[in-house]
Amino acid sequence: MGSAEELPRIAAERMSDEYNDSVLYARLSKTVPASSPFAEVLAQLSATENKHFEFWKRYAPGATPKLERLKLYWVLFLRRVLGLTFAARYLDRHESSVVKDYTGLAALIPQSDRAAFDEMVADEREHEKAFEKRIESSAISYISFVVLGLADALVEITGIHAGSLGIYARTEYAGLAGVVAGAAASLAMASAAFAQAKQGFQGSARMSALYTGVSYFITAIILATPYFLTRVMVYALASSLTLAVLILAATSYYSAVISDKPFKHDFIVILLIMLGVTVALYVFGYVIRLSTGITI
Repeated sequence: MGSAEELPRIAAERMSDEYNDSVLYARLSKTVPASSPFAEVLAQLSATENKHFEFWKRYAPGATPKLERLKLYWVLFLRRVLGLTFAARYLDRHESSVVKDYTGLAALIPQSDRAAFDEMVADEREHEKAFEKRIESSAISYISFVVLGLADALVEITGIHAGSLGIYARTEYAGLAGVVAGAAASLAMASAAFAQAKQGFQGSARMSALYTGVSYFITAIILATPYFLTRVMVYALASSLTLAVLILAATSYYSAVISDKPFKHDFIVILLIMLGVTVALYVFGYVIRLSTGITI
């Protein structure tokens, strides 16, 4: 990744990165009560990053780290809006790339500091494990149920709307069909989630059902709204699908950060399923309309 002559420049970059991470973890630790285990683990992560900062500082004499205030404010915003777990995991997501970069820099480190360097790399590898053990919240326990409710709602409700548009001539009928179906399906989904959570889930089965049912019904209402705002089918369907894609993107990204999984795969799979179901049910509804002569 570089020669020995480039070590001061590389060290200055790494020093600045570690300094910023140390400050960010420290600021996050102050957003929770001092007695909270969240504060303890975040303070430990801040101290670890500061130790790494001191390591790189010795190879970048005269360099001054620069605090990335925009990133700081963004992470604090995420903490307030999406919760501590999301903000901290968002900050921790780059650790795997850091470990890869550090491995490539090993040859540049003098033998006298190799032990300290190896310890620093081990620290970076342990970040994720420390997080899994120490930082937990309801978002971690119940995120799968929220994603289940949202994913099912996006596929089913968009399909119901499209099928209804194929049958009926008025958008508000399609919207009502989505709301009614959403109410019924949310109860069914909540019941299924309750039963599933009873099978060895460590959290509350009632909360699992609540997360699933509420997320489903709210999604159904959001997707139905455009059908009551316009009588032009193309506009209603396009607006509803746009909202569905935005909800899917936001949910998939949130789940990816919280669960430390790739974002693109799940997003694309559900998106293709949703669009496929929409087209298929619209055609199905249109065929029913032609065959029955319905003109409502």
